[in-house]
Amino acid sequence: MKRLHLYIIKSFIGPFFVTLIISLFVLLMQFLWVYLDELVGKGLDFSVILEFIVYTMAMLMTNALPLAMLLASIMTFGDLGENNELLAMKAAGISLYRIMKPVIVLSILLSIGSFYFYNQVIPVSYKKLIALMSSIRQLRPEIIVKEGVFSNDIDNYSIKVGKKSQNGEMLYDIMIYDHTEEKGNVTVTVADSGTMKITKDKKYMILNLFSGQTHSEMQPNDRKKLTYPARTDKFTKQSIFTVLQGMELERKDESIFKNQNRALNNAQIVYFLDSIGKTLEKRRIDHALTLTYLSPLSINVVKLARKDVSVSKPLKMVKYVNIDSVMTKASFPVRSGALSTALNNARNNARTIQQAEEMLVATNRNLNRFGIEWHKKYTFAIACLVFLFIGAPLGAIIRKGGLGMPLVISVILFIFYWIITTTGEKFSREGVTSVWEGVWLATFIFLPAGVFLTYKAANDSVVFNINAYSEFFRKIFRRLGKKEEAKQDK
Repeated sequence: MKRLHLYIIKSFIGPFFVTLIISLFVLLMQFLWVYLDELVGKGLDFSVILEFIVYTMAMLMTNALPLAMLLASIMTFGDLGENNELLAMKAAGISLYRIMKPVIVLSILLSIGSFYFYNQVIPVSYKKLIALMSSIRQLRPEIIVKEGVFSNDIDNYSIKVGKKSQNGEMLYDIMIYDHTEEKGNVTVTVADSGTMKITKDKKYMILNLFSGQTHSEMQPNDRKKLTYPARTDKFTKQSIFTVLQGMELERKDESIFKNQNRALNNAQIVYFLDSIGKTLEKRRIDHALTLTYLSPLSINVVKLARKDVSVSKPLKMVKYVNIDSVMTKASFPVRSGALSTALNNARNNARTIQQAEEMLVATNRNLNRFGIEWHKKYTFAIACLVFLFIGAPLGAIIRKGGLGMPLVISVILFIFYWIITTTGEKFSREGVTSVWEGVWLATFIFLPAGVFLTYKAANDSVVFNINAYSEFFRKIFRRLGKKEEAKQDK
């Protein structure tokens, strides 16, 4: 039996690592495609790009593990079924449960490792990735001067080039507006040709101009004059030396993002859930206390009653105020003022209630995000075990190995799993359902399906035989027909 278990494990390990690499590659390409515009043209070093890829792969590992488990289990047991090895094992009296036992143990270990990875490694990777992405977003692209278009990439200068040489080193018909004095377009330089070089550290730019003129508008002493004096300087060669800002990658502090939900482990999330929960409860109480228990009109009537001479007792001794009586005795300006004030108070209360509701909804949504992240660490870990109980019986039933049919089935099932998971998380975040119901929705659906498929495969039930299902429905219709005939005979 030990040899059989070792053989099953060896048959499973190879496809698992291959499919894990393929899954990581596909997910990585999808992620890079989304953020491609933020990476291209920034002049990033290879080490920075490699660092970005490593952090991204760490973030995608928890998604790739369940997909790899599903695909590898279908491939392994499908290959065993296609080669009749599974049939031989069952003929020898070995049940499917015993055949799956070593893979189940391996899946449990992978689930535990997945939880530890999600809880300990991913929060660190997330902080580093989000800090790196924020730094890259603020990184200015390389200065690219296009023909016939003004470029504003250089601080305090606008440059237009009429033509560039084939190698891009020489520039012709150059026009430069100097904005260093922040007085508008008062200084313009025109040159026949020139070269532009950026230092290796990308901190400085040197622009050498040949055969040109610099036109400057001078500020007159008398502001009442409508004409401005001008100055023209001709030169054979002129160099412009300027400092470039934002061309080098400036790392942001990772501690800025330490309080985001994905940057925390479960112990830290529990602390934040308690803190945000107390804040939410306090805000609810504060907003409830700000609302008046009396209507705005009643408040103004009470104010009128204080001036009503017909009230014999002091107002604090009066338990009931007749609103109609007070309003009838009051003069028209007083009644109009009371109603106007009451209307304004009602509008202010409605506005206060709306703002309080928006704040409470935002706080509750933030609370749900932390709760979702806490549950996801468990659901993604258990997904490895759930997909094993789906993939292994499916492979035993379809009896097809390789990457053909198993790949198609795995992708379809994983897409359904991802759609259900995303929908459940959205419901939880918006408060449509409780957090645990939304996050565990996909597990509640796929786990019974896995148990059903395992039971059918262990009992050699033909799940995908259309004739079996058609025969089942024929029996139902026959019974219904017999009942109808019995009713007609009566």
